[in-house]
Amino acid sequence: MVLDELVAVVDKICSADPSSFADKEAVKVLHRQQARLDAATTRATAAYDATGDWEASRARSCAAFIAAVCNLPLPEARRRISNGRALRHMPLVEEAWLAGDISAAHVATLAGACSEARRETFGRDEKMLLDNAKELRFGQFWRTVRYWEQLADPDGVEEEAQGERDQRELFLSQSFRGMWFGKMTFDPLTGTIVDNELKRIYEQLLEADWTEARGRLGEQATWADLSRTPAQRRADALMEMAIRSRTAPADGRRPEPLFSVFVGYETFVGRICELANGTVVTPGTVVPWLTRSWIERVVFDGPSRIIDMGVQQRLFKGATRRAVQLRDRECFHEFCDLPAEDCQVDHIVPYAAGGETTQANGRPACAFHNLDRHRRP
Repeated sequence: MVLDELVAVVDKICSADPSSFADKEAVKVLHRQQARLDAATTRATAAYDATGDWEASRARSCAAFIAAVCNLPLPEARRRISNGRALRHMPLVEEAWLAGDISAAHVATLAGACSEARRETFGRDEKMLLDNAKELRFGQFWRTVRYWEQLADPDGVEEEAQGERDQRELFLSQSFRGMWFGKMTFDPLTGTIVDNELKRIYEQLLEADWTEARGRLGEQATWADLSRTPAQRRADALMEMAIRSRTAPADGRRPEPLFSVFVGYETFVGRICELANGTVVTPGTVVPWLTRSWIERVVFDGPSRIIDMGVQQRLFKGATRRAVQLRDRECFHEFCDLPAEDCQVDHIVPYAAGGETTQANGRPACAFHNLDRHRRP
């Protein structure tokens, strides 16, 4: 079978000494073959999406299914499906990618240019754009595509630019390792307001850093002795802006996190030290917050507070709801990892069938899978 042969060859490459490939030509060949394999994987993924076979899993989408079974970040799964769909309208690009002449980044850029409004013009100029992708450095290629869009669709790109100005955007996304990455887009006026306030708080933090460094080392302290880098200081300034915003109302107070300490949980499940959204953190990360936080004790299999009151009530509320959330921490479905705090608490045995509103009969369910469970039992 072809895939068996592929696995065998990849096994040989992975078991070889890396130094045997440590030359310019070998690295170039490896990257070229990686691009070809990425192209084949993307085409197969998009074809699988089109079959609809993944729907039997009851995942939200093919991307969600692929992300789960392949242990991929959801945006990466979405990117592969999107690129695969776009290839149907870019035959020359598909051929070049399969040959290893371009990469997934080139394909994604060209897919953005091959919008429905520009598809006919793109077909006419596809070879020219593809030649640029092969010959130019990526940054130069990207600019040529942007300029081509202006020439191919002058009215459309102006409308797009106006739309960007009218719809200021801020993206803040969490990576699969728990770090947060963001992108901000503002028009000149609102951007200046944000920048001025960020600079003002930055200067306050910088002065505090200098005070701390001079307290340790005296007047001989230098920039290298400051406790934060400029980038770290800007990040802390943005966080301080958020904290001050929370404190802005007349009766406002600075945020005080709630930490749940699980007693007895580790003995039968394992170690847990994570945020409510599932992000794993180290114990040392939590320590600086403890003096300004609230702490609740959650005892498993012990005589703690009563949490199963009101077994005949229709909805999970109060301590019972909180217990289910803390115990399961995410949606019950195997292809969904939505945090429990963003889920509903569903009856395992339906309430209409006599199921009780107890911790043992409850589980977190996102809105999609809760509805899906009752729509297609």
